Amino acid sequence: MEIKRTAKKTCKFCEEKKEPSYKNYEELRQFMTERGKIIGRRQTGVCAKHQRALSIEIKRARQLALLPYLVA
Repeated sequence: MEIKRTAKKTCKFCEEKKEPSYKNYEELRQFMTERGKIIGRRQTGVCAKHQRALSIEIKRARQLALLPYLVA
């Protein structure tokens, strides 16, 4: 029985030592699907701390109409 091991994803925000911000909505867009849903941390490789902050900042950007709630 062979176990496949993949390279562990590293958190983009931890590497760059910065926090997600609603003002940088172009960067937030890469953590959303084409339809406007927030992508989970297993797929993006973001740590739990920054995933929570990321979702809050995406929701804040949506309220300010910088990001869409959904794309039809």
